[in-house]
Amino acid sequence: MSERKTQIVVVGGGAAGLELVRKLGAKYGREKHDIILVDRDRTHVWKPLLHEVAAGSLDPNMDEVGYGGHAARWGYRFFNGALERIDRERQKIITAPLLDEDGEVIIDRHEIRYDYLVLAFGGVSNDFGIPGVREHALFLEHRRQADDFRKRLLNACLRVNERRHRGEEAQLDICIVGGGATGVELAAELFNAAKGLRDYGLEVFDEAALNVTLLEAGPRILPALREDLSDTALKELRALGIRVETGAMVSSIEAGHVHVKDDETIHADMILWAAGVRGDHGVAEMSDLELDKIDRIVVRPTLQTTTDERIFAIGDCAHCELPGRDGPVPPRAQAAHQMATCTFHNLGRLMDGQAPRDFVYQDHGALVNLSRFDTIGSLMGNLMGGSMAVEGRIARFAYNSLYRMHLLAVHGWLQGTFMIAAGRVNKVLRPKLKLH
Repeated sequence: MSERKTQIVVVGGGAAGLELVRKLGAKYGREKHDIILVDRDRTHVWKPLLHEVAAGSLDPNMDEVGYGGHAARWGYRFFNGALERIDRERQKIITAPLLDEDGEVIIDRHEIRYDYLVLAFGGVSNDFGIPGVREHALFLEHRRQADDFRKRLLNACLRVNERRHRGEEAQLDICIVGGGATGVELAAELFNAAKGLRDYGLEVFDEAALNVTLLEAGPRILPALREDLSDTALKELRALGIRVETGAMVSSIEAGHVHVKDDETIHADMILWAAGVRGDHGVAEMSDLELDKIDRIVVRPTLQTTTDERIFAIGDCAHCELPGRDGPVPPRAQAAHQMATCTFHNLGRLMDGQAPRDFVYQDHGALVNLSRFDTIGSLMGNLMGGSMAVEGRIARFAYNSLYRMHLLAVHGWLQGTFMIAAGRVNKVLRPKLKLH
């Protein structure tokens, strides 16, 4: 009788989950281990690039990772499905039926056994319970939403272009709620895209036809950066013609309008919500795991859940507090990468009968890319207290290096290096805007 394989199930193929299954598959293979990635989508696009996908500056088909092919290369299995429930007593997860566009079942409800389970399905935008947000705003939580935003954006630009052809003083009003990295980077990227539309058939549409308002509830945009860097970004955005309002608390949203608490109403043809991260709204129904106030899974310093030591949670879906830190580990790409590495080693230690080690978060700083206009940030946060401010070409090089590091983590050094080189070639050959 054949020996039962150790089964490790990873739910979520984002930056953390995809890196983890690659490392597990590369080390353990399929002889005595069965590594399974579960995701509702079939391809992966790095989340920090979604604002470029939304603005049409990046063709995601050129940068996506197909889970099936990646799995075949790295020795794990991919199962296309969404987590519905965790049965801890039987050590199984249950996936929801997978439906096609017409609502027909492709794959029925499924049970998957696990010896170790890693939850890495990310978070969602925090609407703070504000009326109308879910009904009337757009989001950039995953690839499908970014594609939807791009299609709506192009249609809106075409309408404005047509009206301007008729001699009307038409403008496209876009309101972005949230002055963090996503909101700020998208605002700048929209102006970069608008500058190029004239060359793609929209003869009377340019940045003058675009009216972007960025709302931030806090006292300043980009709170993760030093105040002087935040001020630099503010000046850059306003120089582009973007209206930036801080201390702007949104009270409600309705179709075509954003209501701010000081009784101001902002008209918007498109509304993008990018204000904070929380756990998925359905997590509480999935299991009895301990959650924080915003439905993130509470984990120990080892990244094991407080309820079950066989279950880990990493990335944006995890609430991890570490000794000596004020507050939980922030939901950043660098944290997800480091958590994946820690979990990889801890799974190995557990399978070898050793105690897992605590996660150590290294803050390497923060970078924000204002499209082709500027890049700013701070580097090596833990080593220099976040005091090493960078801007311009150095910051742009560091920002681009983050994606290169992601490619190496997901594809390994050999294939990752080839993909970086191919990306340089594609940047020259492919169109600057994706308009379909």
